[in-house]
Amino acid sequence: MRRNLLALVALALSVPSLAQSGEIKGLTPKDLGSFDRVSDVQASPTDNSAIYDLRSTDWAKNRGVHSLWKIDLSAKIAPQRLAISDGGASSGRWSADGKWIYFMSARSGSPQVWRTDLAGETATQVTKLPLPVLTFRLTPNGKTLVLGLAVYPDCPTLQCTLDRNNAPKAHSGKVYDRLFVRHWDEWADGTRNHLFAMTMSTEGVASGEPIELTPGFDADIPSKPFGGQGDFTISADSSSVIFSARISGKSEPWQTNFDLYQVAITGQGAPVNLTPKNPASDAAPTMSPDGTKLAWLAAKRPGFESDRNGLMVRDLKSGSTQEIAPNWDRSVEGFTWSKDGKTIYGLAQDLGQTRIFVFSVAKHAAPVPITGPGHVQDFDLTKNGLIFTQDNLSTPGQIYRLDTGARLAVQLTSHNAERLAGITMGQAEQFSFPGWNGETVHGYVVKPADFQPGKTYPVAFLIHGGPQGSFGNLFHYRWNAQTYAGHGYAVVMVDFHGSTGYGQAFTDAISQHWGDRPLEDLQKGWAFALAKYPFLDGDRACALGGSYGGFMINWIAGNWSKPWKCLVNHDGLFDTHAMGYSTEELWFSEWENGGTPYDNPKGYQAFNPVNHVANWNKPELVIHGQNDFRVPLEQGLGTFTALQRKGVPSQFLYFPDENHWVLRPENGLQWHDTVFNWLDRWTAK
Repeated sequence: MRRNLLALVALALSVPSLAQSGEIKGLTPKDLGSFDRVSDVQASPTDNSAIYDLRSTDWAKNRGVHSLWKIDLSAKIAPQRLAISDGGASSGRWSADGKWIYFMSARSGSPQVWRTDLAGETATQVTKLPLPVLTFRLTPNGKTLVLGLAVYPDCPTLQCTLDRNNAPKAHSGKVYDRLFVRHWDEWADGTRNHLFAMTMSTEGVASGEPIELTPGFDADIPSKPFGGQGDFTISADSSSVIFSARISGKSEPWQTNFDLYQVAITGQGAPVNLTPKNPASDAAPTMSPDGTKLAWLAAKRPGFESDRNGLMVRDLKSGSTQEIAPNWDRSVEGFTWSKDGKTIYGLAQDLGQTRIFVFSVAKHAAPVPITGPGHVQDFDLTKNGLIFTQDNLSTPGQIYRLDTGARLAVQLTSHNAERLAGITMGQAEQFSFPGWNGETVHGYVVKPADFQPGKTYPVAFLIHGGPQGSFGNLFHYRWNAQTYAGHGYAVVMVDFHGSTGYGQAFTDAISQHWGDRPLEDLQKGWAFALAKYPFLDGDRACALGGSYGGFMINWIAGNWSKPWKCLVNHDGLFDTHAMGYSTEELWFSEWENGGTPYDNPKGYQAFNPVNHVANWNKPELVIHGQNDFRVPLEQGLGTFTALQRKGVPSQFLYFPDENHWVLRPENGLQWHDTVFNWLDRWTAK
């Protein structure tokens, strides 16, 4: 059974070894940055069509550009770009009657809500607010628009917030009395994200003054920094809003207690806590189509952001609450109700893949997967089944249709087809081996694009971040194995203990064990790959990683440097003890190290790279962004300082305008050029 599964995965990832012209051209960083990216597919509630977001790259302006496309699910008509996209359009959503498409656009000067008809040729501005709109939802009856806005909590009007933002300041200093002074890549400005409601006129335009639904509420809805529409839902009768929020106070940076709250859409009365008994996270509230049940995702352990998300369902009349498939050992990432409310479709990682699973609301049985190998990014239900976006290690995302009862999905889009036709991707294969404690660990190997039997190739050994993450069967836009394969490298990736998609116990195994269990997996995985794949040149290999992967690079430098010709560390930890006092989301550092730095100093020193600098001797490239507040810049500077002071060959690539990621297209090209030059320098024969 296991062997057959891996054979199917290898088959799904296989690609031709030669281009049709006979000339090999692998994936380049410019190709990667130029690909159009499909996402956010939304099925029409009334006909056989859907809309989706397409993110393209504007190289001249050095940024991504979003447009809305419409697709015929019968595939009889090619996907069409909506003309209203010329002014910028994203977050497209259907009205309940399927006659209108609402979307976000900044064409008026700031992000506001707009709408268009099915032709998509003209746009009508729905909101004309003095502040940017963060996100929106339309009530099922179409009479009210619920918005997220960033306001000062003590301001009675939106104009008050605008005036305060624009007021001239004679000084630049700011005084804080609580943490989250800075979060992700922004400094705190005193505003809170709050929900507002606006009445919709018969012409489809929001009218009157917005009514604040959460005045005085000391929390962000949507949450910062990555919250959105999924943080709140609207009751089926359009009378109330249910949202997920974490009360801020002074403890916000070290606790993960999100609760669900319900508030009248009129703004009357204070929000009511629906989940006060769970001290961990309650998120993604979603109402059943008939309005009788509420589903959401719940963790059980306070302070652990990577705890398993269980799928909860509450009968709103009786108050009875149950977890669906409580013994299923996977974590649900997103879900939606079936039209009849008897089934829930959920998204979860599973053995290196990300699949759609079907849950029975009435039964406690394990859900059934309905998609095959690959990475499903998002999905929606149609009248005849579902549509989803899916990618894999060798292919950027496309939209597929899977009809009810069908075994195979039908591809509906072919974005990037012309560019892909001239590119040879490296063949990918999943493997497994006994890792720490004799437990099965999975990984992937990717052959070079110009692979020839009998030849050996230098190796890029990629280590994922998180650490609760995965280098699974997906098309990554930073750590993309095919860019290395296109540059002539073989790639090895290991989903060590701590990785997601292999059961919660496997994920839990890394906490307070950053430097031993995963290192053992990496060592055994490297030895296994060398023995299994003769085309790997073990004498010309470099290890690379970002975030936790960057930590592991620094840990390897002092504890396992022998196999490597060079190292690459992107936004990695140098001093875990200092990190405990300088990072912003303290719950992560405190969970992973067993407490605070002052309560458990030994936990922070057990696997601290700074304590092993004396052993550093391998060339290392260090990369860091100025606005990375998760792993502050000083961690990268400390790494580079130690390398330079010891006389170890090293370089420091600094981005003054990037955060924990590299988002600007031209910076992405520089990132790849610098990394490839470093690898080539130290792996050359």
